[in-house]
Amino acid sequence: MSDWFVGVLGGSGLYAVDALENAEWQTIDTPWGPPSDQILTGTIAGIRFAFLPRHGRGHPISPSELNYRANIDAMKRIGCTDLIALSAVGSLREELPPGRFVVVDQFIDNTRLRANSFFGSGLVAHVSMADPVCPRLAGFAAAAATRAGADVTEGGTYVAIEGPQFGTRAESHMYRAWGADIIGMTGMPEAKLAREAELPYALVGMVTDYDCWRNDEAHVEVTEVMRVMHDNAGKARQTIVELARLLPPTREPSPIDTCLDVAIVTAPEARDRALMAKLDAIAGRALQ
Repeated sequence: MSDWFVGVLGGSGLYAVDALENAEWQTIDTPWGPPSDQILTGTIAGIRFAFLPRHGRGHPISPSELNYRANIDAMKRIGCTDLIALSAVGSLREELPPGRFVVVDQFIDNTRLRANSFFGSGLVAHVSMADPVCPRLAGFAAAAATRAGADVTEGGTYVAIEGPQFGTRAESHMYRAWGADIIGMTGMPEAKLAREAELPYALVGMVTDYDCWRNDEAHVEVTEVMRVMHDNAGKARQTIVELARLLPPTREPSPIDTCLDVAIVTAPEARDRALMAKLDAIAGRALQ
């Protein structure tokens, strides 16, 4: 069995991975509350996978109400070494049409209401987010999506908005001026929390629409978004299969695996013991 254990965070329209062998739904408890759903574990081509439907099966949880900390903690707690996120996104660029897969390399966080860190008073840490995704994992994800038959763009900036409403035209034009390429509601604080958990993270954005910046087009409707999302779901599931086939047998260490070694600033004698206990899965290695 390979030492890779890949967590998959499935977005809108992706609620299971049919190709998993020995598949089993597992309930994982976390000190941050319940994750979105049970986690489906199994193997593909000798690689262990853990799949979490980000919004829950049937999509009962909105982006602002997701327990992002519980979701990342559960993936770390179950033993994942790396995280792949699959997310429906809107396009802010003419050259990124509906149906295209964009492997993100940067984020702009424009969310406002979400707990965005595992750390806080009593245990302070500052992880670097200059390069928010793992280039190795992103490269494998791009190659896998291409092999799955998707049209893939490598590199792009994802702006995360609060939602659950879609944005205004003025906002859409503003995000374009900021340099954003795609827009979604779940990439943040997910990517930040993955980094704090020392989990290499990559996000594949599956374009469903041209947001609302094109004045000659109808505004975004969720029915159209879901139609394109379901059209892409087969390629998304096949991307996971191809990823399993592409990963090398041995997982070489990543600098992200130990990023907390240079991030925690609170002196040992000043650390809050209750918060340390909550961080057993996230930061236990670094707090020993």
